[in-house]
Amino acid sequence: MKFKWEGVMPAVTTKFTSEDTLDLELFELNIKAQVEAGVHGIVLGGTLGEASTLTHEEKNILLKKTKEVVGSNVPVLMNIAEQSTKGAIQAAEVAEANGADALMVLPPMRYKASDREVVAYFKNIAQNTPLPIMVYNNPVDYKIEVTLDMFEALLEFENIQAVKESTRDISNITRIKNRFGNRLKILSGVDTLALESLLMGAEGWVAGLVCAFPAETVAIYELQKAGKINEALKIYRWFLPLLELDIDPQLVQNIKLAEVYTGIGSENVREPRLPLSGERRKEVIEIIENGLKNRPVLPDYKNLK
Repeated sequence: MKFKWEGVMPAVTTKFTSEDTLDLELFELNIKAQVEAGVHGIVLGGTLGEASTLTHEEKNILLKKTKEVVGSNVPVLMNIAEQSTKGAIQAAEVAEANGADALMVLPPMRYKASDREVVAYFKNIAQNTPLPIMVYNNPVDYKIEVTLDMFEALLEFENIQAVKESTRDISNITRIKNRFGNRLKILSGVDTLALESLLMGAEGWVAGLVCAFPAETVAIYELQKAGKINEALKIYRWFLPLLELDIDPQLVQNIKLAEVYTGIGSENVREPRLPLSGERRKEVIEIIENGLKNRPVLPDYKNLK
């Protein structure tokens, strides 16, 4: 039941070959780059992981591969995004059996459930798994908000422990802290609000551009934690044009293209997604190339006092 809800946790991309099969060699390369940079957890099968296009078997393969690569050094979270309560409970059971350390759980997919139905959904999952749970609260993209009153009801379950806060309302962090103290841990889920969220009391950051820039992402977290705010701000301000690639309908393609430029990924996506093309591709490449041209020299962020 104990889980350390803090630090940088990449929502990693899924690597595919040109034949549309899992590219486990490239996937391993990226996971190792994340671990080397000092990330504090790995999140599998999220939006960036193209979860909606993955089979259950592929998700299991990715989970087992990640556990093989990271061992006990870094916890691994499996995302649960299902259409039915029964399917979510089964997915949680399989994740536990294959070694997941915790779960990130979205509200029901497709059906816009009522508040009562959403609470029942999360409760049913929580009482059917011993794994710690982080609720993904993203009303902007998924059209369902988990309100503070709903969290009040959910927190009767000890294993509901954290929220991936993606409402894009920074003041919501203070509302959560005022109401629940440290009972509900907060991880920012929006790259362009990450440092602001950490400074307002969030314990961690479920990150996107970390997939291509792991060291810079972890450096921002560690610097602000050590009270070196100006140093964190300097990196964050450089990073912002890249971070904005995360708040875009084609965030998967954007971030995979960035991974190509940093040598730890490929552009291969699973249809119906297609790689970027035309003017938008040129715009994204310009953002990436400008970022690389002005890439900051990082301090020794792993050994801060």
